[in-house]
Amino acid sequence: MNVTALAVLLGVPLWALAADEPFIITLATRAAIFALAGVGLNLALGTGGLVSLGHAAFFGIGGYAMGILASHAQAFAPIMEAPFLIEGTKSMPMIWLVAMLSSALAALAIGALSLRTSGVYFIMITLAFGQMIYYFAISWPAYGGEDGLSIYVRNEFPGLNTLVPMQFFGVCFVILCLALLLMNAIHKSAFGLALSAARQNETRVLSVGMKPYNLRLVAFVISGAVTGLAGALFADLNRFVSPTMLSWQMSGEIIIFIIIGGVGRLFGPVIGAMIFILLEHTLGGLSEFWHVYLGALLLGIVLFAKGGVIGALAGREKAHD
Repeated sequence: MNVTALAVLLGVPLWALAADEPFIITLATRAAIFALAGVGLNLALGTGGLVSLGHAAFFGIGGYAMGILASHAQAFAPIMEAPFLIEGTKSMPMIWLVAMLSSALAALAIGALSLRTSGVYFIMITLAFGQMIYYFAISWPAYGGEDGLSIYVRNEFPGLNTLVPMQFFGVCFVILCLALLLMNAIHKSAFGLALSAARQNETRVLSVGMKPYNLRLVAFVISGAVTGLAGALFADLNRFVSPTMLSWQMSGEIIIFIIIGGVGRLFGPVIGAMIFILLEHTLGGLSEFWHVYLGALLLGIVLFAKGGVIGALAGREKAHD
């Protein structure tokens, strides 16, 4: 099932390329980027048991990192001249590095405070931090404020023409695969096992000398960095960044990807993002209230398939065996 999900995600844009349907390639690219954001959150949510309603903050910070660097490069104006020169850039690898570092630092600051609480208090504090950053972006006129910030030309990756939809999809798909490999390695590592143990029984983890707070903070920072990278890619895809990337609704959508595919499942966000984009594309054209069908799907998963699509399919395979 896992390999099949990636094969479908890769196969759809290849078919669209042959059929000369660039819009379908763009939809597949959106799915890959949203899947990457879900993979990031899934480390905190699925493995660490941290329900964060503020992860859009990291998604948006990554987007604004791209927007700020690219806009200054377009205008040939430095970001800062004193006490030292900081210039903009159109280089994707450099932008990704800045986006991940910025999101990781934000996750470190937010997590250091939020993780001193648990349960509904943790959810509400992450939501509060996310909304603070959202309203800061709205009141930041230097970079568009509520209207957002447009980037006229997509940023550059060595050896590729990123304005070609298939080539940009290839970049996003490779990054998604690398993120999945990283998360798989983390899950199987001593750190991943300890993080999972802290979710299941905090007292036992404390009894062997490990601190659940430290484990969760590291996971939260890694999660924020990966989600920030997804935000930079999403802003580059649209060549536009706005405060909506920081909204709590975006945090909810990322959680939805994980729930649909399967919480704690490595490929859950991939399947969830693909289903979400499919519903948005097919049902969005029929009615502006297509979220009603999404809500029905979520209700069915919560009631009858708590392991998500992957869990339901795995259970069916076992039943046949």
